[in-house]
Amino acid sequence: MTATDQKPKPSVLLIDDEPDILDLMRVGLEEEFEVATAASAEQATLLTGTRQYDVIVCDQIMAGQNGLEFLMRSAELQPGTRRIMMTGYINPELLSRAVPLAALSACLLKPTHPNELKQAIRAALAKK
Repeated sequence: MTATDQKPKPSVLLIDDEPDILDLMRVGLEEEFEVATAASAEQATLLTGTRQYDVIVCDQIMAGQNGLEFLMRSAELQPGTRRIMMTGYINPELLSRAVPLAALSACLLKPTHPNELKQAIRAALAKK
């Protein structure tokens, strides 16, 4: 099989306003996935306006627009995209509302180990 025959890697958009976490996640995923990053929901909105992603992984607590608001809007604009929210704060009420509102495939507790994130992305892609 030649390089041109290979199946393209699934595309993942990572959104987090903490540069160190964003970089750690990107490095942990880029061998298996095509990874784009955004440091804010606003930046992610620009990226999702130019292309479709297979999976969007977004932090909940960020400056400006929060992750749930962004993921709810992305569910309307890119309904075929799988969405995963990460949060450092467990709020059962938020989680119970977030999953159906944003059609989340998963909600992960930060800090999220790259292997845990990979498994969540693989599981989300399997639901397509």
